[in-house]
Amino acid sequence: MIRTRATLSLALIAAVLAACADTRGKPDGAFAPGIAKNGTSVDAATVGHRLIEAGEFELAIKAFSRAALDEGMTSEVLLGLGSAYLGLGRVGQAEQLLRDAIDKDERSPEAWNNLGVTLMEQGEIAEAEQVFRRAYALDNGESDSIRDNLRLALAKQENQVYADTQDQEYKLVRRGSSDYLIRSIP
Repeated sequence: MIRTRATLSLALIAAVLAACADTRGKPDGAFAPGIAKNGTSVDAATVGHRLIEAGEFELAIKAFSRAALDEGMTSEVLLGLGSAYLGLGRVGQAEQLLRDAIDKDERSPEAWNNLGVTLMEQGEIAEAEQVFRRAYALDNGESDSIRDNLRLALAKQENQVYADTQDQEYKLVRRGSSDYLIRSIP
């Protein structure tokens, strides 16, 4: 009887220890695998763009901040940060970052388009129209979203002169990695 209890106790202790054993690295383990030392890493700017596509704007800001440490404040990093802030609705911060991106690369239609979106959000219709015209020209008219944004700015500019002040709500719709379309909410 005592021997049976001792054997049972030892079996129970062995079972508890086996359950607590480190199972990392095993295919059926409950833990995530470690870092693959021979694997290739993806640059932080690419990760940031993917996070923007997924709607994870806070994480995208962190990824673009890491990219800034590696690459410096390039136009791509500034555009990514501005687009992420735009996605969060932080229009003032987005505007400054997008203007900085344009200062570094004046030929980026995405930066001009996103700057136009920030200006529309702030009610700067006339300047937004000019910015969308520039984006449309740089893009050679190939982007439907830039064309739609330009049309909306032109319509808003015409209606602004003749119409009474009407409160309209707009929604930003992301199209592409850092391209936004403005839609009115019915």
